[in-house]
Amino acid sequence: MKWNEYLIAFEAVLSGKNKTAPYDNDDYLEYVKLNSRRQNRWIKKMELSDGMLHSLNNLESRQKWILITEPWCGDAAHISPFINAMAESSPHIEFEIRLRDSAPLIIDQYLTNGGKAIPKLIVRDESGTDLFTWGPRPKESQELMFSLKETDLPEADKKAALQKWYNKDKGETIQREILELVNIHS
Repeated sequence: MKWNEYLIAFEAVLSGKNKTAPYDNDDYLEYVKLNSRRQNRWIKKMELSDGMLHSLNNLESRQKWILITEPWCGDAAHISPFINAMAESSPHIEFEIRLRDSAPLIIDQYLTNGGKAIPKLIVRDESGTDLFTWGPRPKESQELMFSLKETDLPEADKKAALQKWYNKDKGETIQREILELVNIHS
């Protein structure tokens, strides 16, 4: 699906039109409501770096970017808008979104430490060969999560700490990590 179709699917969950699992669970619906606010905030205020825009506009060959995600994913609310904006900024990138929990399931080919962690970005060349994958979150925030898991903090405090990290970072690390990979593989 394209970005606008993903936003429509997101809205279908919010409006109650999509009650398929896991969106038939009130807890997941609350995640989606929160993620909608976070995602919309990034859509309105994010800025891509000049370096990112320059590199994406000067790609020598076409690429296909596939983002595996779901509306319930908290990290995706912070990351997906940036990845979409990157893809939209270049005429050399074809972008699509695949839902992790809906057929066709490709997440099983892109596990992270044996798990179906999302969001996951797959970047392919013109012939369909994977150039690189990225995700499920920036390395720095991943290290933060690993260290928080070792604490006795309540789960809500752990989530709040990760939220603060994303707000402070403002998408800079996401861009830096993906830009590095784009530059290596272009």
